[in-house]
Amino acid sequence: MDAYTLRGDLLVELGRLADAAGSYYTATVSAPGNLYARMHLGSCLRRLGRWEEAAEAFQTVLKADPHRDPIRLELGDCLLQLNRLEPALSCFDQCWSDAAQRQALFGKGVALQLLRRFDEAEIAYERLLTLDGKAEEALANLIAMSLEVFDLERVLRYARRLVEINPRSVPGLQGLTLVAVERGDLETGARHFSKLAEHAAESVRPSPDSSDDVIEYRLNRKVIDHFRDFMRNRPASPAERRY
Repeated sequence: MDAYTLRGDLLVELGRLADAAGSYYTATVSAPGNLYARMHLGSCLRRLGRWEEAAEAFQTVLKADPHRDPIRLELGDCLLQLNRLEPALSCFDQCWSDAAQRQALFGKGVALQLLRRFDEAEIAYERLLTLDGKAEEALANLIAMSLEVFDLERVLRYARRLVEINPRSVPGLQGLTLVAVERGDLETGARHFSKLAEHAAESVRPSPDSSDDVIEYRLNRKVIDHFRDFMRNRPASPAERRY
């Protein structure tokens, strides 16, 4: 291993990613066939958010050695960040190893969701959940996707699954809260809202640009104010009364 590659490895350990990228780049200029340096150059650039340059590095590695699924996963992530959704989808579809399947299915689901191919995205996420029943990020995305098409039954189903895995899950509790709002069950909604306020106070602060027609994980201001008024004015339950 040449000195520039070794220096890059050391700089990564020190957290100096930009300097490490410079060393790896120099190593690839000196030896274009140094796939190790080019692979780590791409990883540094990806962590720095330099998606275009990182994608180019990963593509060069895969052109020389198309069997590197970990590199294909990193390339797919870069393509998602660059909003090149069809190439990203193709990238995740090409992953062949068992070790890469979980990440590949999640990436495929995200790409399909962003392409608004919701039925296919749901299949990808469900396949992931077959491999890993506790894949919270897949369930969270399924909730968001179901909200976007306003399918309350799906929202409820996925939110329940998520809260069963993680009782403090923000997307799960928000999904349950929003379903209760739409069904007029304010008592149930208030219970879930209270858990959100207790465990994730930041999630009950609406984002500055939120509006009634924005689908997002964070509750909009109208919903939050509605629940606060309801909880302030509702009669105390027997369990809540103090004698």
